[in-house]
Amino acid sequence: MRNLLFITTCIMIITACVSKKETNPFLSEFQTPFGVPPFEQIDTSDYKPAILQGIEQQNQEIKAIISNPETPDFKNTIESLDYSGEILSRVLPVFYGLADAETNPTLQRLVQEMSPILSEHEDNIYLNDSLFARIKKVYDNRENMNLDGEQIRVLDKYYRKFVRSGALLSDSDKIELRDINKKLALLSIQFGDNVLAENNAFELVIDNENDLAGIPQNARTAAAEEAAARGKSGKWVFTLDEPSRIPFLQYAENRDLREKIYKAYINRSDNDNKYDNKKIVSDIINLRTRKAHLLGFDSYADFVLDDRMAKNTANVTQLMNRVWSCALPKAKAEAAELQKMIDKEGGNFKLAAWDWWYYTEKLRQDQYNLNESELKPYFKLDNVREGAFMVANKLYGITFTELKDMPVYHPDIKVYEVKDADGKHLAVFYTDYFPRPGKRGGAWMSAFREEYIKDGKEIRPVIYNVCNFTKPTADSPSLLTLDEVETLFHEFGHALHGMLTQCTYPSVSGTNVMQDFVELPSQVMEHWATHPEVLKLYAKNYKTGEAIPDSLIAKIEKVATFNQGFETTEFLAAGILDMKWHEVNKEQNFDVRAFEKAAVNEMGLIDEIGLRYRSTYFSHIFSGEYAVGYYSYLWAQVLDADAFEAFVEKGIFDQPTAKAFRSNVLEKGDSEDPMKLYIQFRGAEPNPESLLKIRGLK
Repeated sequence: MRNLLFITTCIMIITACVSKKETNPFLSEFQTPFGVPPFEQIDTSDYKPAILQGIEQQNQEIKAIISNPETPDFKNTIESLDYSGEILSRVLPVFYGLADAETNPTLQRLVQEMSPILSEHEDNIYLNDSLFARIKKVYDNRENMNLDGEQIRVLDKYYRKFVRSGALLSDSDKIELRDINKKLALLSIQFGDNVLAENNAFELVIDNENDLAGIPQNARTAAAEEAAARGKSGKWVFTLDEPSRIPFLQYAENRDLREKIYKAYINRSDNDNKYDNKKIVSDIINLRTRKAHLLGFDSYADFVLDDRMAKNTANVTQLMNRVWSCALPKAKAEAAELQKMIDKEGGNFKLAAWDWWYYTEKLRQDQYNLNESELKPYFKLDNVREGAFMVANKLYGITFTELKDMPVYHPDIKVYEVKDADGKHLAVFYTDYFPRPGKRGGAWMSAFREEYIKDGKEIRPVIYNVCNFTKPTADSPSLLTLDEVETLFHEFGHALHGMLTQCTYPSVSGTNVMQDFVELPSQVMEHWATHPEVLKLYAKNYKTGEAIPDSLIAKIEKVATFNQGFETTEFLAAGILDMKWHEVNKEQNFDVRAFEKAAVNEMGLIDEIGLRYRSTYFSHIFSGEYAVGYYSYLWAQVLDADAFEAFVEKGIFDQPTAKAFRSNVLEKGDSEDPMKLYIQFRGAEPNPESLLKIRGLK
């Protein structure tokens, strides 16, 4: 998710250009239902002139703040800055949103062109001595200004942001910091583009039906349709997109082909070609290290965590080590059990990483009599989405009504109006669920417009979810795996955080919270996805309409902690690798492969489990916003496991508990300290042992 504090305040002094079109849709308020982006009117050529004009507009607004002869106060300085950049707040969410979800070569080139410009503009704001002088005066006099809690939080957030952006540096150090930031912006874009190119370049073409042995019919049909779409009718094509790759690894009996698709996935952008990311990784780490040193920190990890709930590397390491000590032994036991299965079948080989999904699926069927294909008929995408909507309605009284004929950026997208229990408009919600070549992998939530209040007028948000789920085929609708079901609920939890927010200022609205708090609303929603009471509401056979039987629900409950040694260890290995990269305190020419190998050896990761994210495609930390932040999913799970216990104690749809969670977490954004908000909801700090319990590790 993109942090929209960046969107509302980031960008550079440069002469505005005039669009070739008579009208540029970004230069005035959108004249559309609910003010959503008019996608059908937007051309790629609109972005650059709108960004440049938006930069000029915000520069003039900042100039007015600085030249204001009145004594600096919250309204004429902080509030004015927070509301500045109206054009940019319209264009940047669409620009970056489509760069991730519906890109093309022209847009990719434009992102590369504009990223250093936007980075420099951000520096021009946060390294502006005159602007910071006013902010500091407000900050130093804050106790005499009768500010409310949200205003104090906004003021503190801006003061810290300016300091952490280099406002206190010498002139020479500021020049160096500007150069670092521009380089990092460009390298991040290049990294992501390379991963997308590598992902799209691979295809596993099968022309011998015998090589499909073990693969379910729905996966075969999807592969045949993919082949036909690529001009290879009569064959089958499997890709690196998760809905294609994972079923192949789970079911394909051909071990050599499993190895081929697995290695293609884990070696993305590490193939010594034009899409290789190794040098980019090395350059990014060195630049981040230099930036941390400039700002007075020993490492980039120290710099980032200074502004997080975790506060320091010791706290992060303590949590990860606690869980690792429980997860790794379980993973080793799981590996031994899978090896026994291989030996029993007469397999003359040692369990490898590309075997794990295949034998785990067989073991699941053997121990729990549960086959993923047995579940999928009950998880039609439309039903799962409606299930998430029903949960939100039962918890918070909100409703979702599909809006037809709305502007969309791709035909797959659906749009909904979200209303509160009293019928009041809350938000517009877009869903974009299927993979395509122009969309990066993974799943995320963001906003085309944030919520805020200005001049007494409440601006409600426009929120979207993007995922890469199993596509429908000619003979069946989109049928989700259990993991995809949980992902839908996860991203919907982020969406609720964005849709229900009730803040005055954009910089603290919605999901603009500390990174290790932002995953709480999303991860807590996952608990409802597979709760028996909820499954009965939405999990209906797509052919018969019959609700999922109790026998299957019982199997789902029994299998909840199955394979958790693998899943937890694989996740933690990525989190540890993230920390290892960013605990570096000395610049050097990194051998990325050697660094990874040393990290893996030090953590004791077993050979049978590969890294979930190798460095060359670890987009979360090198192209996204999760550098020194991948641990945050684990940190937030401590919160979400404890938070859901509050619902279990009173009932999963208990209204007072839901009201407390909504009013103290979902509505508050970053308007108060996150731990304070959590304690207001729960009554105490979370118990870390809840995490081990829910993962079946204790």
